[in-house]
Amino acid sequence: MENKVLQAEEFVGERIDKFLSCRLEEVSRSYIQKLIKEGHVSVNGKPVKANYKLGAGDEISVEIPEAKEPDILPEDIPLDILYEDQDILVVNKPKGMVVHPAAGHYSGTLVNALMYHCKDSLSGINGVMRPGIVHRIDMDTTGSLLVCKNDEAHRILAEQLKEHTIRREYHAIVYGNIKEDTGTVDAPIGRHPTDRKKMSINHKNGKQAVTHYEVLERFGNFTYIRCRLETGRTHQIRVHMASLHHPLLGDEVYGPSSRPPFPGMKGQVLHAKILGIYHPATGEYMEFDAPLPQYFVDLLQKLRRKS
Repeated sequence: MENKVLQAEEFVGERIDKFLSCRLEEVSRSYIQKLIKEGHVSVNGKPVKANYKLGAGDEISVEIPEAKEPDILPEDIPLDILYEDQDILVVNKPKGMVVHPAAGHYSGTLVNALMYHCKDSLSGINGVMRPGIVHRIDMDTTGSLLVCKNDEAHRILAEQLKEHTIRREYHAIVYGNIKEDTGTVDAPIGRHPTDRKKMSINHKNGKQAVTHYEVLERFGNFTYIRCRLETGRTHQIRVHMASLHHPLLGDEVYGPSSRPPFPGMKGQVLHAKILGIYHPATGEYMEFDAPLPQYFVDLLQKLRRKS
């Protein structure tokens, strides 16, 4: 059992669950809610609920139980491995693969595949359902995903995520013609006020989110762009580009309600191409480049022929 003791400091008046999401970025939001519900979070020695608001001088204690043996099963699913050593693994995730088990997806996930490939060599910091997972990408997003094989590597890389020293570059195709060659969206992202399954620009309750984008190619009604994340919020690129009225092509949540203009498309055209980290053991900067998936290459060729 790991025990963390925190002070309310400048978060006086803030909800305890939001405070912990800010202070414990290596722990997922859902896992924080689980810890609170199970009585592992106390303030001044007394368990609290998720809506408890912090007061001046409050001392917050968080018990993080040892990772339990996962109930999920290893599955022999092929992995496209970009890099692997005793500390980390970088995988090129295919379209349509869920990263970790959740309601409706308890098999066929990246975690199932990792458990088969890595056996017992996966970090346990994020709990039972997310062994090894430091960050995630959406089911229909492809590309580079970092996995940790031990807790020390996980802690170091989670800190790099928190400090924004990990380089994450995505390629995407969006609706419309972006006129400027480069730009930055600096707008906080949080849960949508009425649709809890969506994220949105949320100036009241959102977390800082910054996306830098650059036009790579224009096709009239569509634009091929590169995005560099300064932060890594849920659905960040999808929400930010939609806020500019240039939603991602194929995005069924933030894009237009009409059918995608290309038959057979499913999900947003978004690929995590470049991942740059400082190796947790050596400190050496390493960069990984996941090639564009074939569907993305084919789509670019179609757009070039039409433009």
